[in-house]
Amino acid sequence: MPSNMAMLALLLAVAPQYSFAQREALDTHELLQQVKEGRSRDAAENKHREAEFQAEKASQEAKIRQVQDEIQRLEARSVELEKLFNENELVIDEKRKLRDERLGSLKELFGHLTGAAGDMRSRFQNSITTSQYPGREKFLSELIKKMNSDTDLPSLDEINRIWFELHREMTASGDIVKYRTTVGTDADREVVRIGLFNLISDGDYLAYDPDTRSVSVLPRQPSGLSDSVLQLQEASSGYIPTGIDPTGAVGGGFLKAIINTPTLEERWRQGKVVGYIITAIGVFALLVALYKFISLTVISSGMSRQVKSKNVSTNNPLGRILQVAENNKNTDTESLELHMAEAILKESPKILSGLSMLKVLSMIAPLLGLLGTVTGMIIVFQAITIYGAGDPKAMAGGISGALVTTVLGLVVAIPVLLLHTMLNSKARRLLHVLEAQSAGIVAERAGK
Repeated sequence: MPSNMAMLALLLAVAPQYSFAQREALDTHELLQQVKEGRSRDAAENKHREAEFQAEKASQEAKIRQVQDEIQRLEARSVELEKLFNENELVIDEKRKLRDERLGSLKELFGHLTGAAGDMRSRFQNSITTSQYPGREKFLSELIKKMNSDTDLPSLDEINRIWFELHREMTASGDIVKYRTTVGTDADREVVRIGLFNLISDGDYLAYDPDTRSVSVLPRQPSGLSDSVLQLQEASSGYIPTGIDPTGAVGGGFLKAIINTPTLEERWRQGKVVGYIITAIGVFALLVALYKFISLTVISSGMSRQVKSKNVSTNNPLGRILQVAENNKNTDTESLELHMAEAILKESPKILSGLSMLKVLSMIAPLLGLLGTVTGMIIVFQAITIYGAGDPKAMAGGISGALVTTVLGLVVAIPVLLLHTMLNSKARRLLHVLEAQSAGIVAERAGK
């Protein structure tokens, strides 16, 4: 029994080892089989790819042969066309000579018509009548193209239209007519054309832009002419006095220059801070001059009443001088003269007060104007350094603005200086009266 058990145990121990060896041998055979199948499959794929490459190569070679055949065909066609071109060139030269012979003097006529049409086109482009008769430049351009063409000739009606357009422009130069056209954003607006000078509508002067062929209202209107413009537009006959600008055919260049001229207020604002300071100084100087004028007038009237009166009044400088003489009746002549001189010296500051300030203000104003001009020129030159001097209008505008402060300084200084001179003369006359009266009193006392 024990021997049987030992044998069973041995069999159980050997059985797993044998099973494992058998499974390992089986996996090796499968791997070998898979390698063989993979090699055969790769070989089949390679053969398929080689077949595709060969087919593609054949297709490319067929296309190359096709393109080469097309190149040969086109080269042959090019030779044929070149031959035909040369033959046509000879035919064209013969036809051109024949045409020139048959045209004869008409060729010279076409030359004159081309020049006249070109001049008319330039004139029409800048004429306000184009807003009434559009399309004339296009017709003239096409006509010029025909007259310069080798294959086309203008018709007799087209040639006659040149003279018609020329005569119509001449007639329009003396007409005052109404018609409707586009003005700005208004697509249908009644306008009145005054010859070749101005366009007006609803009390406004209009401008014609030759570049865009458009009509627009001037941004600023000349003052005092709107009523006459309205009367002219509403009138059907008779004579209506109104203003026109005869300097240009696009609405008037002189009129544009007038309305673009800055007003006095705009000029004043161009002075900026320095201009405002000069204005404040001028106003202050005028107030001082007005106060001083009133003060001297009051003093002068008081002294005039004192001269006519026998009673001494101390409400004026002359009365106070006479009061000093009354208070020193018993003093000697030399002492009286000193007292009178002292009284005159006391009255002088009151009479001369404010005059030195006016003189200083009259000197400060032009200096401030010069300061504003210098600073403005510095700004202009800085702008020229950055942007260049390509726009003379902008540069001239900056220089003009810089010179405004100089003008303001002179405008303030000149009247202030005149007022100072006038008030100083008036004050000196009053002091002269005081000195004369004082000298008279001293002389009278010395005589006694």
